[in-house]
Amino acid sequence: MMIRPTEAQRKQWKEEGYLVFENAIEGDELRRLQKAFDYWAEKCKPEWIERLEAGEATATFYDIPNVLEKDEVFVDIVDCPSYYGSLMAFTDDDLIFLAPQVRMVPPWPLSYTGWHPDVARTNPLHIKVQIYVNDVEPGCGEFAFVPGSHKPNVGPYSRPKWQESMPGHKTLPGKAGTAIMFNTYGWHTAMDNHSDTPRKSIILIYEKRTPGRVDAKRFASIAHYCTTPQRRKLFSLEEE
Repeated sequence: MMIRPTEAQRKQWKEEGYLVFENAIEGDELRRLQKAFDYWAEKCKPEWIERLEAGEATATFYDIPNVLEKDEVFVDIVDCPSYYGSLMAFTDDDLIFLAPQVRMVPPWPLSYTGWHPDVARTNPLHIKVQIYVNDVEPGCGEFAFVPGSHKPNVGPYSRPKWQESMPGHKTLPGKAGTAIMFNTYGWHTAMDNHSDTPRKSIILIYEKRTPGRVDAKRFASIAHYCTTPQRRKLFSLEEE
């Protein structure tokens, strides 16, 4: 069942550029996701350490590689009913999935990233959904966004020295299973993680379909998980 956004959600998306879905993933599905995240994070850790020692990776965050091929749960959350209907509504039912980032952010004095937008407003609508795999309290590397910064003719914005110095920003901590959808034209960041707990999250990247971005080879390795026309279109396995 596709859950379309309410009028209040449509208004918030238009005016502020983000939505929060509490309990987007819960119960057995959340436990399944947490188990898969922890298993593959540990399994792939030696490879990450080797890349660190070779100077090919950073210590401030770690992404599990090729994650869609590792467990079907990472595929299933791409079209999770809690937020999939909103993604479709905001892209005129013409949505493609680009990539996942299954990311561990260890405690660190400074965030791995500063304030930024992801794409220029000339880019087709580009949306991310960030899912908290564990509870993310204030000060634990929570996602933050500047409401309204996605709109044309706003700004200019500049990156401040300290994350908390960004004018007008809003931090968005949440419980495990919370999903935050945001327009990546807007300015956003991960706050500093001052806790002793790594932040575990999954960032799903979507875009409004344009011919140049449709690539049937990108997700060919998981075609066996895409058994409906809707999912095959979402993963660019079919043009229409």
